Amino acid sequence: MSSISQRIEKLPVTPMLWTVLFLSGIGWLFDAMDQGMMAGVMAAIGKSWKLTPADLGLLGSASAVGMAIGAAVAGMAADRWGRRTVITFTLVVYGLASAVSGIAPNFKVLLLLRFLTGLGLGGELPAASTLVSEFSPAKSRGRMVVLLESFWAWGWIVAALIAYLLIPIYGWRIGFFLGGIPALYAAYLRRNIPESPRYLEQKGRLKEADEIVSKMEQQAGINNDEVAITDQPGNEKMGNITLSDLWSKAYFRRTLVLWILWLGINFGYYGFVLWTPTLLVGKGFSLVKGFEFTLIMTIAQLPGYYSAAYLIEKVGRKMVLVAYLIGTALSAYLFGQAASVATVLVFGCLLYFFSLGAWGALYAYTPEVYPTCARGSGAGWAAAIGRIGAIAAPYIVGLVYQAKGKQAGFTYVFLMLTIVFAAVALVVALVGIETKGRTLDEINAS
Repeated sequence: MSSISQRIEKLPVTPMLWTVLFLSGIGWLFDAMDQGMMAGVMAAIGKSWKLTPADLGLLGSASAVGMAIGAAVAGMAADRWGRRTVITFTLVVYGLASAVSGIAPNFKVLLLLRFLTGLGLGGELPAASTLVSEFSPAKSRGRMVVLLESFWAWGWIVAALIAYLLIPIYGWRIGFFLGGIPALYAAYLRRNIPESPRYLEQKGRLKEADEIVSKMEQQAGINNDEVAITDQPGNEKMGNITLSDLWSKAYFRRTLVLWILWLGINFGYYGFVLWTPTLLVGKGFSLVKGFEFTLIMTIAQLPGYYSAAYLIEKVGRKMVLVAYLIGTALSAYLFGQAASVATVLVFGCLLYFFSLGAWGALYAYTPEVYPTCARGSGAGWAAAIGRIGAIAAPYIVGLVYQAKGKQAGFTYVFLMLTIVFAAVALVVALVGIETKGRTLDEINAS
């Protein structure tokens, strides 16, 4: 007799797994659209409402505060009530708040709506990556989660197109309308996502888990008559994981590395991505030209993701993370020194390429280091701590930029980000564990 987890490990990539990946991914696409829209909105709204750089930094940080709270709460909720429930509910919250942001009458109301948007977004991402990870066998798990993360790049591309083509004509409000309303439709489609069979097994809901895995086996042409459905007691620990549990001896090293990873990557990424159009305008480029450059750089995210998806099953999570973080650090430094159109585009594309590849590897790595009973809570808390970096970075960048002036400030901002990315790469290289090719059960037992 084989367990649910053992049966999943014997499967190829099935149509059901592709469905889970796609329906989870379209949510990520709209989440990314929102974040990408903020990059355009920050530059446009700054002119419209005559906001200071510090005000713009606060606007960028507002959603990050919500993301931190949303990630921690939704992670624990995913372990208690299920991954499927959480990713559907959070997308509804995000979609409503994002759409209503388009009619915000003033700066304070917009700050509140951005906070609510962050609640949905923060809860969405770790729960969705956990779901895809638990549906995937070890041989394809890393690649599938990175492909999930690649939907983020498509969302950014759509956002950059809107910023470039529509915001200069129709104003910044159009961006929120075009992002929030389709997201609600995506939440509607997610009703068809099945629950994680590994989660159901841990909860003692073996009949439901067996039905899902049996469908996947049928899709793969596998006849499995050996598994008997038995009424086993549910796992009482499931959904009751506390913060202190994550810092127990069993998980200490894993939690330490993950928290540093999430904190550093969030700080570095949100330090430049929300500010790129505004910083380019400060260097003397027009707002439209800043949007155009950002669009080109954003497209470079796609080969970053897909190269990481390929390499992560070849050389491992740890190696990909270290290599792409070092590449991000070098690109950030060179981008900060860029003066011509050519160097801005080349080093900017490299910055987006490596940073988003690192993001993909991070999302593949995170759900793998905790057992099923703690996976949602562990991923959620790591994401929540990471959002502290996302909260601080836009505001700190605004302060540095304002203090140093537009020209020198550009260089100082990216020098700061270079140091952050390099430090995170060093921590992963020295302390990180490798999970490539190991089943979730094998990782959990180590």
